[in-house]
Amino acid sequence: MQQTAAEDAFAVGQQLFEAITGNPERVLVVAAVALALVLFGVVLWSRFGRTPGDRFLDALAVSDGIAVLMHPNPDPDAMGSALAVATMADAVGTPATIQYPGEIRHPENRAFETVLDCSFERIDAASELHGEDVVLVDHNEPRGFGGADFIEPYAIVDHHPGNGEGEAFTDVRPDRGSCASILTEYLQQRGWSNDPEASGQVVSPRVATGLLYGIQSDTTAFTRGCTPAEFEAAAFLFPAANGDSLDRIANPEVDGETLDVKAKAIRDRKKDGSFLVSDVETLSNLDALPTAAEELVRLEGVSVSVIMGEADGAIHLSGRSRDDRVHMGKALQRATGELSDASAGGHARMGGGRIELPLSDSESGESVDLESRLFAAMKGEL
Repeated sequence: MQQTAAEDAFAVGQQLFEAITGNPERVLVVAAVALALVLFGVVLWSRFGRTPGDRFLDALAVSDGIAVLMHPNPDPDAMGSALAVATMADAVGTPATIQYPGEIRHPENRAFETVLDCSFERIDAASELHGEDVVLVDHNEPRGFGGADFIEPYAIVDHHPGNGEGEAFTDVRPDRGSCASILTEYLQQRGWSNDPEASGQVVSPRVATGLLYGIQSDTTAFTRGCTPAEFEAAAFLFPAANGDSLDRIANPEVDGETLDVKAKAIRDRKKDGSFLVSDVETLSNLDALPTAAEELVRLEGVSVSVIMGEADGAIHLSGRSRDDRVHMGKALQRATGELSDASAGGHARMGGGRIELPLSDSESGESVDLESRLFAAMKGEL
């Protein structure tokens, strides 16, 4: 019975072969289809069969030199991510320079730069960017310097919402709690070790410390916006990180103005239900605003805090939310959306903004009550 079935199958196969080879046109068609299937398979493999870490390193390897660009006033997540990108670029022989617009002012951010001996270059214009290609980390659209609108990024790695795209590589994951966890994933996918005694490519204590503190900072010590990926990345990084450096970054000396801003924000706070707004008026240390926002959102009876202050001819905003009804970034966008020369945004739990003075409606030109608009936006009335 089995022999008969095998003979029948062989006969059918032979007839099919003769039918195809007996017609040259059919041979060409079959060959074309086979070639198309092979090419399609190659495309699928290159697209889905290789990890993001593989594709990112390939993009770095073919570049003649990159500028790793952080967002204005970079935070530890951006700085740690930039260190990782520069390290990976060096591993494939591509020169890398880490640059940023704005300033590094927050005590923890300054400590990060000093303790980890970072060589970050400040820029004011696109002409100051080094390297043939620009790699964005922790943001997906260049901003904050002259000519930013004309920059076409070569690669992007980010966890913020946005529509930015890189010419060679794009990995934007708004579901992640930090950009540093994405870069850590790349290192793991490429086989980097967290054991200082291992052979081959090993994550240095400097890079491990920077990435780990970046994750910790952006998730507020793994309590806000955190995903399993952040815990997995932290578990990988911890054995290679330097505990003393982490402590020195996390506990820097605090300047007197930051304490003054906190005190004024508490003293002059205004509440509407569990929503709080405080105007600290003129200040020079803008990084005192998010520090105060973090402090006040923890007050009893407060679920959302927005602190505003004036510096450099503009009103600056920093907000924090632990209220599921209030998406902080969207609330600040709604509050400032109709104002002239305003920009704002951020995550569900934290956001910021800037409004050029004088405060006025973009259509009517009339002055506006920013405090009232902030409360209305928090309550969903805007």
